[in-house]
Amino acid sequence: MAYDCDVLVIGAGIVGLSTAYAITRAAPGTRVVVLEKEPGPARHQTGRNSGVIHSGIYYPPGSLKARFALQGSAEMVKFCLDHAIPHEVTGKLIVATDRAELPRLHSLIQRGREHGIPVRELGPAQIAQYEPEVSGLAAIHVGTTGITDFGAVARCLATLATEAGAHIVYGSEVTAIGRRAGRVAVGVSSGGGVAGGVGGAGAGVGRAGGGAGRMPTGMGTMAAGVVRTPVDTGCVASEAGRAPADTERVPGEVGCAPIDMARALGDAPHTPADTSRVSSAPASSDTVFRARVLINCAGLHCDRIARLAGDAPGMRIVPFRGEYHTLAPARASLVRGLVYPVPDPAFPFLGVHLTRGIDGSVHIGPNAVPALAREGYDWRTVRPADLAGTLAYPGSWHIARRHWRYGAGELHRSLSRRAFTEAVRRLLPAVREEDIRPSPAGVRAQAVLPDGTLADDFLITETPSIVHVLNAPSPAATASLPIGREIAGRALGMLEGRLAEGGVASG
Repeated sequence: MAYDCDVLVIGAGIVGLSTAYAITRAAPGTRVVVLEKEPGPARHQTGRNSGVIHSGIYYPPGSLKARFALQGSAEMVKFCLDHAIPHEVTGKLIVATDRAELPRLHSLIQRGREHGIPVRELGPAQIAQYEPEVSGLAAIHVGTTGITDFGAVARCLATLATEAGAHIVYGSEVTAIGRRAGRVAVGVSSGGGVAGGVGGAGAGVGRAGGGAGRMPTGMGTMAAGVVRTPVDTGCVASEAGRAPADTERVPGEVGCAPIDMARALGDAPHTPADTSRVSSAPASSDTVFRARVLINCAGLHCDRIARLAGDAPGMRIVPFRGEYHTLAPARASLVRGLVYPVPDPAFPFLGVHLTRGIDGSVHIGPNAVPALAREGYDWRTVRPADLAGTLAYPGSWHIARRHWRYGAGELHRSLSRRAFTEAVRRLLPAVREEDIRPSPAGVRAQAVLPDGTLADDFLITETPSIVHVLNAPSPAATASLPIGREIAGRALGMLEGRLAEGGVASG
């Protein structure tokens, strides 16, 4: 069965859902479908972070992270207030515990002032006024940092998008992508897999008719017969005259599904279908969604989706697991708010920090260790295909050679609770090994270039009819509302371009 829409989003994490929401607001009547391989909302990066609304102080002026975080932090607070989502603007301390960190701390002070962020310099006595149990030589207080539940934010965005006419389909793993000029076809199958997105919520599949709005729909909702024979989707994609598929494909990558994508893309005989009656149940193994524009917000699998579409992303997701601990409830009073170390600019990770969450519990972490699967939330989870892909990628070995000392320390703290506790004591001397308890981990979708460079900024690229979001780690949740508008603007621009060229024949 084939269903038509204007914009198809892969991945219903907070960025994908914000994008769908932004499209429905900017262009009412645009038919938006979001595909999500998981059965529920916010299952990966969105639902597995510390819940911090970042101020934007870390990010260099002119970067997308700085622009979107500065704007997004204020918008996120207002969004939570407007929709009764638990949140609090707590402020945070960034604490120097060693003299070697003082120059970096002063650089952050200057950057904060340049960004217009309220920053206050603190000495040891003033640190104690905020956090009596925290030890440091100097610190800064950043007033605009806050906390919330980003899973709740994602669920709210899903509700708002679906109320505006978008449809979110759970349990739909993307298995094939074909392209022709002005049209993309995506084959899906039910069940979890390796090429999907990062959590979502909603109901429905498709929308009969386009509704009023500035964006004509053009592609009527139709059902087409699908012949289940193998097809090289790379050949289908090449008809658009784009770059060849990524030559860095490694064992275990997603292959082509047994769906005739060429026929799905063509004007095959069809009969009308009322897709408004189709529920949000998982798609069948021969379901195809056809769209004018595709948006890749697949998070941990975004590079795979790009290659499946025939594009060369020029990077690879190398998964890093961030392991958290929680202070025992009886010791949670050791921390009043948010306490961070001075970050090392050589790494995109902020280091182990202390976070009192919206539920009152105190999280400690995360560290950063290589994950043995893209969704490897502990050492026991090993996916050979994912691991082979990481090991075969040249960038992984460049990282290992460049940062082996840092990595060895992170591994040691991962495997030894005593070592982890010693690291925490730099900030919180009173903590004891028995005070910390394991907590659910997260996996960061870190884009790595072939030379081993860790992509530090958000990375959003465009190819004909597709917008790829190839790097959106922290502070993407904080910045999700302006990021969603940015992606939506690019997608709607593509739609308008198609219409200016005379549109696409209904299929």
